[in-house]
Amino acid sequence: MSGPLTGVKVLELAGIGPGPFCAMMLADMGADVLRIDRASNVGAKASRTPNLDVLNRGRRSVGIDLKSADGVETLLSLVDEADALIEGFRPGVTERMGIGPDACLERNPRLVYGRMTGWGQHGPYAQAAGHDINYIALAGALEPIGRAGEKPVPPLNLVGDFGGGGMLLAYGVACALVERGTSGKGQVVDAAMVDGAAVLMTMFHAFRAMGFWQDQRGSNLLDTGAWFYDVYETKDEKYVSVGSLEPQFFAELLAKSGITDADGDQPIQHDRARWPEMRERAVELFKTKTRDEWCELMDASDVCFAPVLSMEEAPKHPHNVHRGTFFESEGIVQPSPAPRFSRTPGAVSRPPANPGQHTDDALGDWGFDADRIAKLREAGAIA
Repeated sequence: MSGPLTGVKVLELAGIGPGPFCAMMLADMGADVLRIDRASNVGAKASRTPNLDVLNRGRRSVGIDLKSADGVETLLSLVDEADALIEGFRPGVTERMGIGPDACLERNPRLVYGRMTGWGQHGPYAQAAGHDINYIALAGALEPIGRAGEKPVPPLNLVGDFGGGGMLLAYGVACALVERGTSGKGQVVDAAMVDGAAVLMTMFHAFRAMGFWQDQRGSNLLDTGAWFYDVYETKDEKYVSVGSLEPQFFAELLAKSGITDADGDQPIQHDRARWPEMRERAVELFKTKTRDEWCELMDASDVCFAPVLSMEEAPKHPHNVHRGTFFESEGIVQPSPAPRFSRTPGAVSRPPANPGQHTDDALGDWGFDADRIAKLREAGAIA
């Protein structure tokens, strides 16, 4: 372990999506993250094969039956040694299990208790089911994404689950740990995907207040309204991206592409009335060369240009190879830890664990002696 969170001990109550992503971010930065899986999932057929879910990389797994009193006490004993705990259940679930914030902070007042939900711990929607698409819709982040005259387009589940969810929780836990260094006290972090998605929209609220943003999808600078900030198909049915927003970059686009308006003149960048015409001309122009030919012409220039790469292509691009943006482990190509640190770089310490794969070793490292582990197993509290 060499990352900036080396020495920090975190408990992760197993879940899906943003919770594991948060745990991965913390583990990548050196935290000792212990994943608490359901005892019933230990030894399942699927868990006897190598785990390919790289969201679970970098941490060990123990199987605990949290429906049993001995299992709950086992978790609370781990809480005694932990710096943070993260969970992604609906509001009130961990309280009913006896492992809510009050119970855990009573055991360990220095604990940072991180909670990940879609709607938050309170509010009219708090107990409703939902997914990324619903959270970003309510936050006002989905409606602006898409082309003019078409319906909104969900941007995978990047905005709610990961950017506005797991990463927000990781940030919140890190902030609370920093504050604890001054106060000596833990606290609860309420990370909600609807809040996180709203925070990601801050710049656009500012644009709207300043009159720079129209409430009409696909009509603004950054939502494909501007023809010089868009994606274009090439001759070989691939795509390139252009983002020539600043005047000097727009001038470079004109110089590199040779594009002109219908009269053969250089177009005026912010003449919105002529944007539709210029888009048609750009569509035609970019289809005259292959993606590689456009790359040869524009790569590493000030056009603000990049080829649109597939998930298979991206790890092989020379820039990503040079920076080590991706790496391969256990035969799986995956993104490398980020961000980067000059003295304490993050690293992936181990491949994804199967449920309960490290129960004995991990509990031993967290202060349980062999006799106690044996009794817990005999009682069915661990697996």
